Amino acid sequence: MLKGKTAIVTGGTRGIGFAIVKKYLENGANVAIAGSRQESAEKALAQLSEYEGRVMAIWPDLCSPEEVAAAFESVKAKFGSVDILANNAGLSSRTSIYDYTLDEFSKIMDINVKAVFVCSQAAARIMKEQGGGVIINASSMVGEYGQPSGCAYPTSKFAVNGLTRSLARELAKDQIRVNAVAPGVTRTDMLDALPQELVDRISAGIPLGRVGEPLDIANAYLFLAGDMASYVTGVTLRVDGAAMT
Repeated sequence: MLKGKTAIVTGGTRGIGFAIVKKYLENGANVAIAGSRQESAEKALAQLSEYEGRVMAIWPDLCSPEEVAAAFESVKAKFGSVDILANNAGLSSRTSIYDYTLDEFSKIMDINVKAVFVCSQAAARIMKEQGGGVIINASSMVGEYGQPSGCAYPTSKFAVNGLTRSLARELAKDQIRVNAVAPGVTRTDMLDALPQELVDRISAGIPLGRVGEPLDIANAYLFLAGDMASYVTGVTLRVDGAAMT
């Protein structure tokens, strides 16, 4: 589905991000894994030796326009284009409003919103020159419903939804589609740390009867990145098993 395309996946070293990387590679894309540190990016790269020559690692500060632009240009120099940007990197927390510090709130907003803006801007500049591309942002169902604590995370995802719709309208004239994926409860490191009894309780509240798997989310990213979604833009696609809260 993505043969001949080049994708950049932020937060691509583990969990949902790594599943997206693998799904894109399996479908013919060249992929740049953007990690938070050189060590984590290169560790993820080492697990993909079967795709040698089609995958590379980068580790810019995602909130630095200069570092991001330089890293994205290095991807273009290696593979010839930047066709897909998956803005997957993110932070979460469960801190109560009574205990939140401004630094903690700002850190989450930086990675979840500012970095999405910075990376989208850098990718859009390249995509415009080459005649189009696709940007896919990481939202969350809590961006619509909120959550009982940790208000910075749903606030950031609400902002991502707005940024997604606005960029979709602004960049359509340049043939750049912009969408978001909003996962529900998904089996990541955070969920694996919970007692199975609690996971079972969570699953019981989901109409499909199970939590999501990283592959479920990666499949949505694959669809939105490919030509089958050529007339889809400005959408936040929920992948949550019809969960309502």
